[in-house]
Amino acid sequence: MEFWHQFFASFNPSSEGFAFMWVILLFMVLAIAIAAERMYYVMVRSNVNSDKFMMEIRKYVTSGNMKRAIELCEAGKQRALPYVVLAGLKKVAESESLDFRSIQNAVDEGMLEVIPTLQRRTNYLSMLANVATLTGLMGTIYGLIIAFSAVGNPNIPDDQKTRLLAAGISAAMNTTIFGLAVAIPTIMLYNLIQNKTTQIIDDMDEHLVKLINLITGNR
Repeated sequence: MEFWHQFFASFNPSSEGFAFMWVILLFMVLAIAIAAERMYYVMVRSNVNSDKFMMEIRKYVTSGNMKRAIELCEAGKQRALPYVVLAGLKKVAESESLDFRSIQNAVDEGMLEVIPTLQRRTNYLSMLANVATLTGLMGTIYGLIIAFSAVGNPNIPDDQKTRLLAAGISAAMNTTIFGLAVAIPTIMLYNLIQNKTTQIIDDMDEHLVKLINLITGNR
């Protein structure tokens, strides 16, 4: 209980190192906002059961029902894989004499639109984690400077030395632990989102190559 009292007291402008605590708090708020938006976009809005979806698409393509395949993609085009598949199927529907390269170019164009939106702002999480850690370290150094300056100053009375020493060490420890407390979950969220993004991109690469081979083989 005493720890939390001292910790929250370190946000008071009268305490040493309060500026570092507020800066780290700002980084935490930014990290939460970015992580929430990215997790929704990558894991909810852009995600799809790729195996089940592509099984339906292959079934329609194999039977020659390209119109139904396009309708299925249109229904989920806000998601990554259906959006790119739709780009390829629309190209196929335009002509009866398409080769592998023409379809591949249409799919690549769709991938170039989707991938940047999947990766957007995710790297900020890594940056915020590193900056939060470094800001905590800066606060630690600042607190130690205060502590050692107080101890080494002969003009400061002993009772004030004790107070300044305690204030400096408190600032050093609080900024350190707060910086790490922000950085560790942020790094974990960054890796979670990054791994899911990579999985979605890998799934698109795999299924799109199989789909193009299927289309050109049927033609």
